[in-house]
Amino acid sequence: MTILAMRAIGKSFPGVRALDGVSLTVGEGEVVALLGENGAGKSTLMNILAGVFKDYEGEIEIGGQVAHIHSPKDARRHGIAMIHQELNLVPELSIADNIFLGRERAILDRKGMEARTAELLRGLGLDLSPRRLVKQCKIAERQLIEVAKALSQNVRVLVMDEPTSALADAEVRRLYTVIRDLTGRGVAVIYISHRLEELEEIADRVVVLRDGRYIGERDGVDRDELIQMMVGRPLGELFPRAEGGSRGGELLKVEGLSVPGEQGSGRTALREVSLSVRAGEIVGVAGLMGAGRSELLESIFGVHRAAAGKMSLGGRLYRPKSPKSAIRRGVALVAEDRKAQSLVLGNTIAFNASLPSLGRFLRFGMVDARREHAAVDERVRELRVKAPGIRFTVGNLSGGNQQKVVLAKWLLTTPSLILMDEPTRGIDVGAKAEIHALMSELATSGKGVLVASSELPELLAMCDRILVLCEGRITGEFGRGQASQEAILEAAMARQQVTT
Repeated sequence: MTILAMRAIGKSFPGVRALDGVSLTVGEGEVVALLGENGAGKSTLMNILAGVFKDYEGEIEIGGQVAHIHSPKDARRHGIAMIHQELNLVPELSIADNIFLGRERAILDRKGMEARTAELLRGLGLDLSPRRLVKQCKIAERQLIEVAKALSQNVRVLVMDEPTSALADAEVRRLYTVIRDLTGRGVAVIYISHRLEELEEIADRVVVLRDGRYIGERDGVDRDELIQMMVGRPLGELFPRAEGGSRGGELLKVEGLSVPGEQGSGRTALREVSLSVRAGEIVGVAGLMGAGRSELLESIFGVHRAAAGKMSLGGRLYRPKSPKSAIRRGVALVAEDRKAQSLVLGNTIAFNASLPSLGRFLRFGMVDARREHAAVDERVRELRVKAPGIRFTVGNLSGGNQQKVVLAKWLLTTPSLILMDEPTRGIDVGAKAEIHALMSELATSGKGVLVASSELPELLAMCDRILVLCEGRITGEFGRGQASQEAILEAAMARQQVTT
């Protein structure tokens, strides 16, 4: 039985035809994967279904009846819930308040709200207090809270836009179990993901969009065919990392680094971490949610102060007191959450890309705008950022192009060591290939790259060595060609035994 039918959907923005006659059907208990590059129209189509965009062309039917959906309230009334790629949570409110926001009764049943929230969180494997503020939760935890929020409603159609982009494999498996439980109860699921390896396991059908148009659908998952349908051309090697290659001397050395956690913030403590990165080397950091991957990179970047241990950079003592001092020593950090940590969304490409390197363009105490814009424009062209110009607002770019702006920003500082935290999270397969190529080029040019990622195929293909973290400790190290996903996961779950 068809639960959802979207017919000849069209949508235009000023100067852009975002959707052009797109149709989509989803059956009861079916998982339909919606694929396409950033800008293909996937999120626009789903935002129409969720009532975010009230004006559109075409018709929507739910359960065989025409549904007039022009607001999120209309969507909820028809049993439609959406987990957005850009998380829609209020940081200053508790988890429970976020889950029930807009659906509270006249007299708040806080005890009931918190009990239901605790039940939803347990079902997703989260051991969090319903009263914890969202701002104290990690990105991956916030993503699962969004899932809990959607599950708290009487759902007939569930849209999941990049639901696993911040999750490690163990959390992804848990989410799959939730999806199977929902489809077993007849819920229709639309699943948007750039991780093609997920589709074989979770999707019944795959629908592909490109440039706002319907391209086709497939019952099976043929990776090469789907990529060609998405990008309109055969795609070369997704992980363009040459075997071997020359390595320089030791660039970064970390010895016995310990950094305290922070109670209430969810920040993982680091315990006696030792590692090294050579010039021309890509070193990966793997681990489950809460293992301390982000905390490690942030500590090297001077965000968190060490309680013990020492670091050296280029053979000299390295003791960063702040990100500013790290930047001065030639260290850059591509942060996990580009929108909250790396970009000023309401400002231009030029403004964002030149922020940490403005000192380069000072002349008599004033910024030489011509030199600044020329340098930014050169980097933007090199990275093939799709935008009308460098005065274009960053917040209006796709996720992949926003990430390229972040990379342009740090490359303008001419770093010797680049720290990357989930560099390809939530971006399309074409942009991923470009960022992987850039990583390889940076290493070839003699820079050191330390990259944390929850995508094990990415680490296995791109890295010369892989370090594994568990509970803030290094529990494994693998050379290129020695690691497997199974071995990495085993090390990632090597929790320290507590003796009594």
